[in-house]
Amino acid sequence: MRLALKHQIILAPATVLLLMTLLLGFLQYNYWGLSLKRQELRRLGTVFIALAEADLAAQRMKAMASRLQGEPIVDMHTLEEMEELYFHLNSASQRILEVLPLPDKSASLIRQALDDLDPDRGFDEERILAAISLLRPELGKISQMVQGDREKLRDVHTQNIDEMVARTAFISIIVLGAAILLGIFLSLAFARRILRRIQALSDSAGRIARGDLTPPAPPETIYDELDELTISISRMTERLIRVVGSEKLLEGAEDERRRIAMDIHDQTLSDLSAVLRGIQGLKKTGDCGEQAAALEEDLQRAIANLREVMDNLHPQALDILGLGPALESHLERHLSKGDLPEYHLYISPRVDTTALSRTTRLALYRIALEAIHNVIRHADASRYEIGLDRRDAHLVLSVEDNGRGFDPDSISAEGHRGLNNIRERAKTISARVKWIPSRFSTGTRFELTLPIAAEGESR
Repeated sequence: MRLALKHQIILAPATVLLLMTLLLGFLQYNYWGLSLKRQELRRLGTVFIALAEADLAAQRMKAMASRLQGEPIVDMHTLEEMEELYFHLNSASQRILEVLPLPDKSASLIRQALDDLDPDRGFDEERILAAISLLRPELGKISQMVQGDREKLRDVHTQNIDEMVARTAFISIIVLGAAILLGIFLSLAFARRILRRIQALSDSAGRIARGDLTPPAPPETIYDELDELTISISRMTERLIRVVGSEKLLEGAEDERRRIAMDIHDQTLSDLSAVLRGIQGLKKTGDCGEQAAALEEDLQRAIANLREVMDNLHPQALDILGLGPALESHLERHLSKGDLPEYHLYISPRVDTTALSRTTRLALYRIALEAIHNVIRHADASRYEIGLDRRDAHLVLSVEDNGRGFDPDSISAEGHRGLNNIRERAKTISARVKWIPSRFSTGTRFELTLPIAAEGESR
């Protein structure tokens, strides 16, 4: 199962972070065990201090009881001191009972002794001495047991610290080494795989740029962004093949138009000119002058119409004079009649210095004529302006009128084939076209933008 590209990129650092997290968890586990032992040591230390405090208080109480034994009167200061000693003894004993789990016999003995030593029961030397003689040996036994546990636990704790340091250092070195090696291995593996696929896409793009329109094989299933890029390049190449095919088709059609125009000029016009000279010769004889004059007029009209057909097939002025003069010549010869809208033509001098291929010049010429004829036929305009200008790295062709305007998006290709022709011709030369509101109060502005830098590089 293949991973998405972003998952392949983060897999190596994620693996390293996972191993480091496990290592930290292991260290925390070991530290937690040591923390428990430290808590046990602190607990035993608290019990040992409480035992020492209880034994000291019991010892002083025994000394005072022995000193006062047989005396009939006990002063208040002695009683207060005995109460204070009992308070310390009781407090220390309660801490021992709360912290240290004792056998039932030992716990009962301590509680019984505390009950016998309670000052509220009165000052009885015999009872006090008997209780202390039972309590102190039990406290001593518990103290020895606690001291033994402390020594044993301290030795174990020290030994565990040494073992934990050694074990932690060893495991840390192994985990860190494994994390680094695994991270490097995963990084190299995925990086080589990703770079290999990127290199394949780069080679495909290079071949396409050099003219070898062989699309890369699209993957059957999309797993990551590189697969999507492969499919995009494949689709782009297929569309480019269609565009190049359309361009080649148009070039072939224009070549055929040029050939037909040359054949008409070289053969048909030559034949008609010979016929015209014959008719003119007949007119001079005087026998059939009127018929010859009528035939001459009809033939002159046919020759003019044929020249117009030749110009429509392939404008010779475009090859001889260039794009700007060819447009100007067409407008003067065909669109300067009084019943047609007034026009204004502006051609920047910089256009003449722009190197354009024959196919591009012809496409621009025909697009300009189609846009102009659309204005005349459909715009109901009284004036229009044609502009041909160079703006930095772009050539801009514009046709702007003061007609009624229209929405190009609402017109279908079947309903207005001229707009579709303009779009298709512009597409073959990598130009962009748009129709926007005119700068006049009404009307439409057609604008074509051709990147001439790309034009010069591509040809």
